[in-house]
Amino acid sequence: MRFLDKVVIVTGGASGIGAATAERLAREGARVMIGDVSGGGEQVAEKLVSQGLEVAYVPADVSSEEQVVALVRSTTDRWHRLDVMVANAGISGLGRADTTSRTDWDRVIGVNLTGVYLCCKHAVPAMRLSGGGAIINTASIIGLVGHRGALSYAAAKGAIVNMTRAAALDYAGENIRVNAVCPGFLNDPTTRMGATRSETDLRQLIERHPLGRLGRPEDVANAIAFLASEEASFITGTCLVIDGGYTAQ
Repeated sequence: MRFLDKVVIVTGGASGIGAATAERLAREGARVMIGDVSGGGEQVAEKLVSQGLEVAYVPADVSSEEQVVALVRSTTDRWHRLDVMVANAGISGLGRADTTSRTDWDRVIGVNLTGVYLCCKHAVPAMRLSGGGAIINTASIIGLVGHRGALSYAAAKGAIVNMTRAAALDYAGENIRVNAVCPGFLNDPTTRMGATRSETDLRQLIERHPLGRLGRPEDVANAIAFLASEEASFITGTCLVIDGGYTAQ
């Protein structure tokens, strides 16, 4: 019960990494607020509440500052503090410079990058009142290495990596740690339908992973839980790669 009496926000908690993280932290005692544009976030919250866990849901588009403010306020009004912000919400973005429309660029940057900035911006004042806290941003291995056909996504995730380092320096003196996770390819619909087009492609992708499989949302949730816990009290400004060895080659 590492998070007993801790209050946590998880954005993008309707599915995938966010849902797995919300469940993991709640099972370790946290009071978890899920923020997501999808009604699936409410379903995740209801499922966990039915299991005796303390979880709630607020609709939130992280690209809207007004909605991020409301998410943080709803959390602190309900539980009177904020200890952990998991800035996880994100969307895919495919296309090269000459094929990515300005509309698509703005949308991907708005959710994936501006959304993380807004979560950090409005989590910090609440964490100050709680005596400190931990912010974990979801970046990607595509923020660390090049990847064809994902220009806007790579730009956003790469920026998150360095924004995490800068924020870690800014708030280290206030007992607020800022880290990021960089997931690789997960066994989820985005990978199966976006990054691959056939079973052959999927097998070849798996073969590029030294550990012999794609990741699971729970693999990333485990890393987030560690970075959010007191076990990581001397870790800030790091970007933890969770990719089965993919980028080590």
